[in-house]
Amino acid sequence: MAALGASTLLAAQPASAAEDPWVSEVQNNAVSDVYRFTVPNSAIQPATGIAGSVVAVEGNFAPGKTWTTLNMGASGGNWTSTLGPLEPGLYYYQYSARPAWNQDAIPFRNPASPQEVTSKPAWNTLFVDGPGAEWLADAPDGGALEPLTYTSKVTGAERSALVWTPPGYDEDRAATYPVLYLLQDEGQSYREWVELGRLKQILDNLTIAGDAEPMVVVMGDGESDEIRGEVVKSLLPATEHAFNVSSDGDDRAIAGIGRGASQALSLLVSATGEFANVGAFSSDPEGDLGNGSGKISNGKAKQINRATDVIRLYVGNVTDPSYNPTVDLADKLTRAGVEFQSDGSDPETGGTWDSWQKNLHDFAQRLFRDAADTGPSEGHLALEPHALPTPGTTPTPWIDENGVVTFETGTEFADANNVTVWGNFGPAGSWPRTPMTKQADGRWRLTMPVDSGSYYYKFVVEGSDRKDTTNPSTVLSEPNWSTFQVPGDDTLRGEYTTPVAAEARGKVEVMEYTSSANGNPTRSAYVWTPPGYDPDRAEAYPVFYLQHGGGQTWTDWIEVGFAAQILDNHYAKGDIVPMVVVMANGNGVNFPNEITQRITVAAEAKYNVSGDPEDRALAGLSMGSQAALSTLYTFPGEFAYIGAMSAFTNPPASANTAAINEGTKLLRIYSGDIQDFTYPNTLSLVNALNTRGIEHEFAPIIPGPHSWDVWQKALIDLLPRLFQD
Repeated sequence: MAALGASTLLAAQPASAAEDPWVSEVQNNAVSDVYRFTVPNSAIQPATGIAGSVVAVEGNFAPGKTWTTLNMGASGGNWTSTLGPLEPGLYYYQYSARPAWNQDAIPFRNPASPQEVTSKPAWNTLFVDGPGAEWLADAPDGGALEPLTYTSKVTGAERSALVWTPPGYDEDRAATYPVLYLLQDEGQSYREWVELGRLKQILDNLTIAGDAEPMVVVMGDGESDEIRGEVVKSLLPATEHAFNVSSDGDDRAIAGIGRGASQALSLLVSATGEFANVGAFSSDPEGDLGNGSGKISNGKAKQINRATDVIRLYVGNVTDPSYNPTVDLADKLTRAGVEFQSDGSDPETGGTWDSWQKNLHDFAQRLFRDAADTGPSEGHLALEPHALPTPGTTPTPWIDENGVVTFETGTEFADANNVTVWGNFGPAGSWPRTPMTKQADGRWRLTMPVDSGSYYYKFVVEGSDRKDTTNPSTVLSEPNWSTFQVPGDDTLRGEYTTPVAAEARGKVEVMEYTSSANGNPTRSAYVWTPPGYDPDRAEAYPVFYLQHGGGQTWTDWIEVGFAAQILDNHYAKGDIVPMVVVMANGNGVNFPNEITQRITVAAEAKYNVSGDPEDRALAGLSMGSQAALSTLYTFPGEFAYIGAMSAFTNPPASANTAAINEGTKLLRIYSGDIQDFTYPNTLSLVNALNTRGIEHEFAPIIPGPHSWDVWQKALIDLLPRLFQD
């Protein structure tokens, strides 16, 4: 594979979808949709009134579009952070600064960018175009947005709404248009339907494609204690006067978010027949059904069923505060005999605009036409009551059957100002700090959906790293870290780190050996032997020596890298030959001598492994790649297979190219993307190998930083290539 040239590095261009000049998309010719946030230090004090010592970008970048914080690093006169690749869709974010970790963060935005979100003045948005987000993208020749001003019959004051008219809207059309009324949640602006909900793009695309009836959509202001008077007696007449829309209840629909959903449901009861279609998106836990009692009589249920075509309930996953109330609402409607549809629970996202965008997209397609399918959207889960364990009663994190993870501290941080979970939960295994919420008893808790795979994390309490003491896992090289695994095969890391059945697992044990380090200390190595390992087998096993990185030790591939599970899964699939894997301590030694004179000698003495170079492999990550490559250059032909992850160490002038090529069956190089700080070194290495004529393979760039996510994927790729064609 041809090497990437160093000239491909670090070009950054403004993000075409963003209004914020502080955001740029990094162009590295390897991975797209990686974004750099750059805040001039000189802009912080004017924007916040403080000289921030802790600067961050916060946004919906964590799993399930959970709000999280990515600390920025000082670089020259700027604060910067790089993140990605971001999956296609809409992101909303803000910058923040705090004078110290134990003080509140002050949010701000680039003053050169327009205010995009009415109710959140510091927020900006970033739309990442791409596969799967076409329904959220701008459409040519779309509909129009117009303001509507009217006088409230409730307060006598002037009120405003925003109206979308479909492509080709004809105010003189003989047949009036059906109309959808939308109500926002408490704390939102009615304009958020377009600011964060992408309503215009959603309706434009649906209408142009013929997937929704041409309709008018009115985004009303639901900030009212008398919603029937505000909507039915004020907003409806004003809309029908200003636009060519129907006044027939059969041609009307209403839906809302949170409080707006409860208001829509209350109108279903108190103004039955005014709206033939009703949608409830994350219905407000405090809402009732409009009659004060929260109950629906048999007679009212029959009236609702006769007058209503569609009642559809929507809710996010169990992180949505409206999840259990929606379960209760569905039960209440069922017991009352009201006919309704349930979209089930969206397993991907909670009570956020990411869910409500999907809700609107689904609901609009069902209006004013016969829908073939009235069941939940594909992949959605049945509505069932959900409860977390009683605080302090179980090791954390607690993982439910759908991959929703709950972290919890004890009460020892009850007086803290802020507590976050730092972990590899960000895009491509990056490490944002996701805020926890203080509970009434002083504990801090965070619940979010996480993809399948293995994870490592720690609590950060006002800037200080703390161990999750209720998690029994340990990491020798990082005492504050804990680990866990979310089972599943929906991701590559999930597929290979999920434990196989106990009887199908290899064995992990400790091998001691005498090191060449100062004082010749006794050191330890982890050794994985395959299922059915036979110490007396006539044919010795091939052996793979796998090295850790800088700041790590011999335990890391097992404790953090989940190498045993990766090996078990590969073996169970029949993808690898039976081999022995040795993970030794590479710190503080001349590694080429250590591996050839101490580690291999000890392994060959204790295990039934081959000493034939063609049956030996050596690989490592970061510093471990330097160890593997320096051994290749010093003792060519001693290991026929070499792997280098996040690689560096160019061949010295003394390296014997002919001997390396003759004695090496495979030299394979791996790297993360531009976020991996060794990326330039890897490109330099590959260029040097090409120049020297050393045969090698440069694996496709793995999206992600200098992280275990990248190294696990590299190991998964490398193992089947060892000791076989």
